[in-house]
Amino acid sequence: MAKLKVYVKNNQTEVKVPVGIRLLIRRCCQAVLTTENFGKDAEVSVSFVSNNEIKNLNKIYRNKDAVTDVLSFPLTSEDGTVEINPETGAVQLGDVVISLETAVKQAQNFGHSLEREVGFLTVHSMLHLLGYDHETSQLDQRIMREKEESVLEKLGISRDATFIVNGENN
Repeated sequence: MAKLKVYVKNNQTEVKVPVGIRLLIRRCCQAVLTTENFGKDAEVSVSFVSNNEIKNLNKIYRNKDAVTDVLSFPLTSEDGTVEINPETGAVQLGDVVISLETAVKQAQNFGHSLEREVGFLTVHSMLHLLGYDHETSQLDQRIMREKEESVLEKLGISRDATFIVNGENN
């Protein structure tokens, strides 16, 4: 079985990183690669940032002057060439940047746990790192959404299984 190294960094102080969230991110990354039959050793970086930082990155790299929940920076070039870590031989998939502030807000708005939200954002970004793009067509959007839900269901954090009950709040 291929190895996966996930580097998780907390570069913000606005939201306390919940216990177990790093393991959840690793599980999400592995589940996407398994589901997609990736089959090679891989590395990915996931960073938590503030709303200010993600807004700045969104403006610089997407020309959108707004806060967003997650950004993906694939290292695969347009012609499909991948970056290889010369020390490990692993494919460097790229970087995922998550605003925990926005994830908390979205989890509350959608009525599910922060874990479900961070899991969704991680799976969503991993699919972007593998070349999926929901912004190209409605069909591509649907394919990506079905893949996201399939992976989350396998992990036990599907939409149906993660609603907050009795006013619990994470």
